Amino acid sequence: MTAQAAFPRASGILLHPTSLPGGHGIGDFGAEARNFSDFLQSAGQSIWQMLPLGPTGYGDSPYQCFSAFAGNPLLISLDELVSEGLLQEDEVQQGRALLADHVDFAAVYAFKLPLLRKAAERYSSSAEFETFVQKHSEWLDDYALFISLKDFYGGAVWTKWDASARDRSGLDPWREKLRQQISARKFEQFVFFQQFNAIKKYANQRGIRLVGDLPIYVAHDSADVWANRELFQLEANGEPTAVSGVPPDYFSATGQRWGNPIYRWDAMRARGFAWWIERFRATFTMFDAVRLDHFRGFEAYWQSPANESTAANGKWIEGPGAELFSAVEAKLGRLPIVAENLGVITPGVEAIRERFGFPGMSILQFAFGNDPQAPDFMPHNYVRNRVAYTGTHDNDTVIGWWNSVAGAGSVRSVEDIRAERAFALEYLDTDGSEMNWTLIRTLMASVADTVIFPLQDVLGLGSEARMNTPATMGNNWLWRMKAGGLAPQHAARLREMAEVYERLAVREGAKAR
Repeated sequence: MTAQAAFPRASGILLHPTSLPGGHGIGDFGAEARNFSDFLQSAGQSIWQMLPLGPTGYGDSPYQCFSAFAGNPLLISLDELVSEGLLQEDEVQQGRALLADHVDFAAVYAFKLPLLRKAAERYSSSAEFETFVQKHSEWLDDYALFISLKDFYGGAVWTKWDASARDRSGLDPWREKLRQQISARKFEQFVFFQQFNAIKKYANQRGIRLVGDLPIYVAHDSADVWANRELFQLEANGEPTAVSGVPPDYFSATGQRWGNPIYRWDAMRARGFAWWIERFRATFTMFDAVRLDHFRGFEAYWQSPANESTAANGKWIEGPGAELFSAVEAKLGRLPIVAENLGVITPGVEAIRERFGFPGMSILQFAFGNDPQAPDFMPHNYVRNRVAYTGTHDNDTVIGWWNSVAGAGSVRSVEDIRAERAFALEYLDTDGSEMNWTLIRTLMASVADTVIFPLQDVLGLGSEARMNTPATMGNNWLWRMKAGGLAPQHAARLREMAEVYERLAVREGAKAR
């Protein structure tokens, strides 16, 4: 499979499903997901990119999940369960009053999870359910028990549990004690994948490919670490000895301390990278292509002592490199992976990416300032095998970026901002009005095979719609699109560009490259 075959010339939208409009306080896999697929089709877009879909834990971040294999039950559509007779309309009606302009995760958890338990109690087991449980038992059994134990212990981290549960030395009594809770958790996963697969089929039938996001690390408080302690750098009590992050740079004087436990790559290698192969297999069962987060960490990763409060005193450690991807491809074949090669990227990182034909990324917002990669982010330096973005979930929106001012804690001075704006105006040949559409058109016209825009940039929203600010806690992952926010003019404008710049999936009379 060539890079061109995996990533034909196309454009699309980045929108996490939690940001969809609708009732019950959070976006889900119901009618609004189908409506968004219809919008993409009408707009001539053929990609819907999502953030990780795992069950969120600390800080509600999709990059800190309780499982690398399970799905987030908050994305289950209650309306679909009503239509199946597992819930009653009056039971879900209360959720219509939950906030519609952003996600209040605590309120959604409190409202939604009890209703999912109720649906599980009413569900009569079927052959389809039993097949699902058996097929996914390798991760599902551990996940369902792990979450049930977390509930039993009031949400405590697994290292704080009793020894029999923490060390997995006496799990059979727990399985019996929590039998009903475990069954309900398995039902949630059954429904999650049932609804997700229906949305994927609906989108694919309309020429829309789903692009997922695979974080390099997993959360310490996860079923993955709890059930596979030998694959991670942990103390005897289960606490990490070393944690992940990135070193000090232009954006942070102390680096970023992510806190995820570091893999024991020697143990992974001794098992033929089996855990990673199964993780990739599960991911590509769901998605048509995947953005591989922090690709740099596979060549070398920044490791800090777990007892340090920052990442400043870490060091670079050699990663598995090409050996891992060779093992994965030997089992699964060539994979459509987008390498997130942002930050300080070495020749070794690029050599691995190019060896396997993985397209790298470019962020147009970063093309006009002091970012070390700025020259590579300028469209005249793009190559075809590239995925270019106006911005990502970690960026401000285009309008927020353009209107930003220097302030306390900002890494951009007033002089930096003025110089950046002056260069952007000259480079883009614009007067600065409708900067979101100027950047979208610039990417559409570029040679990059794949271009993707956060929906906030299509809507022309400001910093209030930013999805995440790295290295901060609170007020992240909350944004939701307003009902009716997408209008026919948005679709028409995107479709016109997709046609002019030959990004339509099917275009009569289009020239073959």
